Amino acid sequence: MRVRSRTSRTPAALAVALAAVLVAAACGSASPQGPVSQRIHIVDPYGGDPAAEGTPQRGGTLVIGNDREIISFDPTRQNSNLGALAVYDSLLKLMPDGSAQPYLAKTLTTADNGATWTLGLREGVTFSDGTPLDANAVVVNTQRHIDKVASPAHVYATLIASMAAVDPLTVRFTLKAPMGDFPALFAQPLNSGTLGMIVSPVALAQYGDDIGNHPVGAGPFVLQNWVRDNKMTLVRNPNYWQQGKPYLDGVEIRPLPDTDSRYTTMTNGDVDMVNGGFNQELVRAFANPDLRVYYGPGSGGVLNHFNFRKAPFDDRRMREAAIAAMDPQALGASFFSNQLVAADSMFDASTKWHTRAASDAYPTFDQARAKDLVAQYVASGGDPTFSYFTDRSSVPLGEFVQASMAAIGVRVNVQYFDLAQFAGNVLQAGEFQMASGLSAFDHPFPGAGRLVQTGGSVNYGKYSNPQVDQLLADASATTDAGKRATDYQQVELAVNKDLGIQWLSRSYLSTIAKPSVEGVDRYVTRDLYFAGMWKAQA
Repeated sequence: MRVRSRTSRTPAALAVALAAVLVAAACGSASPQGPVSQRIHIVDPYGGDPAAEGTPQRGGTLVIGNDREIISFDPTRQNSNLGALAVYDSLLKLMPDGSAQPYLAKTLTTADNGATWTLGLREGVTFSDGTPLDANAVVVNTQRHIDKVASPAHVYATLIASMAAVDPLTVRFTLKAPMGDFPALFAQPLNSGTLGMIVSPVALAQYGDDIGNHPVGAGPFVLQNWVRDNKMTLVRNPNYWQQGKPYLDGVEIRPLPDTDSRYTTMTNGDVDMVNGGFNQELVRAFANPDLRVYYGPGSGGVLNHFNFRKAPFDDRRMREAAIAAMDPQALGASFFSNQLVAADSMFDASTKWHTRAASDAYPTFDQARAKDLVAQYVASGGDPTFSYFTDRSSVPLGEFVQASMAAIGVRVNVQYFDLAQFAGNVLQAGEFQMASGLSAFDHPFPGAGRLVQTGGSVNYGKYSNPQVDQLLADASATTDAGKRATDYQQVELAVNKDLGIQWLSRSYLSTIAKPSVEGVDRYVTRDLYFAGMWKAQA
């Protein structure tokens, strides 16, 4: 693993650097502000309007610049994979209102308030290897998530008490307890933990644990070639279940982890779209009339994970000190192009799951308070020195954390990692004291649970509160919308009281494309449904 450590600056120099950032923030000189119309705002968060885009044209290859190399196509392995929905499709699909509607599957219904669920499959759907996508395939794939503890969907799959293929097109799930949100488990992106991406059982038998390199699904495209750290080539599935689709001949995905070069490749015509646009790209894209932006902040967002199993952040005083030491205004100037979409809680203030009480429970910037807390911790025998891990595209964030803590007398060793390594080997391994993270979602189930539930798939800091676990379970089980909202409000409040997460900002996960790209269909987490996408030909 390539690691770069930056520890050469003295605390005094870091304090001077932070002071400079504060002055820049006050003067508005850290980066060009631009007209209000060019500032970050919500625009087409779930994609374009097909009715306004005209008749889809067939042909062409969509070239996408991705923010990282893809790790695996195995749905039981934690990773972010832009190509997964292209190869697999999803049994169900999340809608803007939060419901999960049938997509590759035909129906998913319950007759007993969520105790049992019946999944109905479409007739005639086959995997790209020609074998049927039937009830047995769903059972085999779901069992893999149950068996593999490391699967991001394991915690959800184990809610199933039993399952059976009633007939070739019907699966019946009996749950350990009633669950109103069960359909959402079949509609999630790969990295969120999904039961909805089904791999051919024949391919599973052939490739075993190497299935992540040889995916066989029922989606609109088939993996043709994959040269790691260069490009991935996907071609049209001629036997795709949606007649007349996909419109594109193929999709090419190029890993471009450097933020500046990723954006430049699109403006100079090398790619048609960039996936994973961060703040800097988003600010520039809004100011560029030749590009189209798809963006919604959602809930969660950019954050810091505290490791609850390691000093010094197993002590609440140090968690509060870290939060109080970092000025959001200076953070916006140093890392967010003076266009910080602020966050001080799990849920966005516009949602019914947020309360003012949660924001009031979260510490504000207060260096004197931070210094006092550190002094208390040292007096009790603790060492406040710690390491901060982040990715190579977030160097300004690392320097901001380092400078902010130096200003209250705490030395921080910052280490930077390649993005794929950071996600796969640093966060999941849990071998950090504080680490940056991104967990964005627009609906609380299962996004909130993944982040703060005991054993949650992106709960990298191992935060655990039995009250939070119970509230999350109650919220997902109930069919009462009012009670569900109250449960999530209490989750948000409890997490803020515990200081379980340091909230830095809302998400900037955008999709940025040339105007010739049409039919964009996405989640706010930027995952794309490819079947209806097309390119306007000159």
